[in-house]
Amino acid sequence: MRTATFAGAAALVLVSTMLVSTAIIGPAFGQPRETSAPAQTADQAADHSTDRAASRRVAALSARDAGDSTAAAAASTAAPEAATAVPPQVALVIGNAAYPDGDAPLATPRHDARALAEELKSHGFDVELGENLSKQGLSQAIARFEAKIRTGATALLFFAGHGVQLGRESYLIPVDAQIWRPEDVKRDGIALDPLVAEMNTRGAANKLVVLDAARRNPFERRLRGYSSGLAPIAGPEGTLVLTSAAPGTVVEETSGDTSLFVRELIGQIHAPGTSADQAFNRTRIAVAKASGGAQVPAVFSAMTDDLYFREPGTPTTRQSAR
Repeated sequence: MRTATFAGAAALVLVSTMLVSTAIIGPAFGQPRETSAPAQTADQAADHSTDRAASRRVAALSARDAGDSTAAAAASTAAPEAATAVPPQVALVIGNAAYPDGDAPLATPRHDARALAEELKSHGFDVELGENLSKQGLSQAIARFEAKIRTGATALLFFAGHGVQLGRESYLIPVDAQIWRPEDVKRDGIALDPLVAEMNTRGAANKLVVLDAARRNPFERRLRGYSSGLAPIAGPEGTLVLTSAAPGTVVEETSGDTSLFVRELIGQIHAPGTSADQAFNRTRIAVAKASGGAQVPAVFSAMTDDLYFREPGTPTTRQSAR
């Protein structure tokens, strides 16, 4: 009986010792104290990897679609702006008065150029004003003017000063021209027809030319076979020309700050609802009546659409330039 009791006690001590040893020694050799979760199988790991890759593809597609939508929205915003862009209106306005070969500077060209430039600015034109320009200055001003012309533009050229007709072609004369022979006109002058052709080549839908250059000039006594006034001026579709006198005739120089011709022209283009064709023709009629037939301007028109300096119904800030 005592033997059995002792054996049971010994067994209990042995079991206790083994449990304590496991608790102390196991962690020292990397054995976890608690039972860990079952490890993933190879198939499960592969499934998770596939899911992550799919998620990345979805995120990439979403980002791309968002970028496409942003670009499309930007394009749709820019498109109407481009479609509604207004073609430019540009003008070159020249007043040449101080010709060394003349008896005295011309009275009206500079004042006329300034008055017309201000009127055109009030109609939204980008205007360059030049006075007493040499051949170099006139050529550079024309180059800047041409560079501003875009497709669909309205381009207007005004020249007041001396002009010469040679071989049925009109030339604008700079203040430093040295003209003794016909070939000097071609060398020092600016041929008008190529200038109008260049305006058309650069895309101007409306090509407006106003010339007050049919004057008796100081060069005519030197030129054999000289023809008075300017040659007839034509041009491609969309061209409108107003000259201060009919082809082959001249206008006597008058005193005063501005000429009858430019005063009437400004008064006509200032009126709202008047097309360019109407303004030029009404100027011709008004000048002829006011001068008693002594000065009859001429108009050439190849316009196919109405062009307004001031749209119908637009209020004016003053009544007239006259």
